[in-house]
Amino acid sequence: MSDRRRPGLTRQTMIDAALRLLDEVGLDGLTVRRLAAELGVQSPALYWHIRTKQELLDGMADAIVRAAGMGPPRREEPWQEWLARRARAYRASLLAHRDGARVVAGAATLSLETLRMFEGELAAMTDRGFTPVLAVRTISTLTHYITGFVLQEQAPRPPGQPVEEPMPILTESHRAGGSPLSEDAFEHGLRVIITGTAATLG
Repeated sequence: MSDRRRPGLTRQTMIDAALRLLDEVGLDGLTVRRLAAELGVQSPALYWHIRTKQELLDGMADAIVRAAGMGPPRREEPWQEWLARRARAYRASLLAHRDGARVVAGAATLSLETLRMFEGELAAMTDRGFTPVLAVRTISTLTHYITGFVLQEQAPRPPGQPVEEPMPILTESHRAGGSPLSEDAFEHGLRVIITGTAATLG
């Protein structure tokens, strides 16, 4: 049987396998040839389902974004609580995969179905008093903040050089607040964005 007719080889099985491989080898180690070997086929067979590696990466990004859960606020749920819940779930979804933030940050496009779900979220925000521009800017600001935060969380960190000059404020800040990439630091940024959005809306 030819590779292109291999049972079970679909666009979705390729994306699922690529995400598993991503966790093993990272984004830099993810190649079409390696994915083909993982699936037990020859590389040309994959191009019957996904034309380019970028299309594969876009599918992976789409899967990561949707795994966070999308949709409007629950009944009687304040938009502030919804945004915070959405933001935490999105961060968790990025962190669930090695280099997850890099994959999403490099996406060229998302699926039409995902964009429709996003449109539904924006519609719910406009029902709560947001203008279309403010709704899009709010979600975009949160997305950029979270993706950037996770990019730093997932980045390899070589050992730093000791600082000989006294830095009392930095030292006290680190002692009192911990790492700038801690849960508390993330929640602080999230509160700032949501509080600023409320002030703009109000």
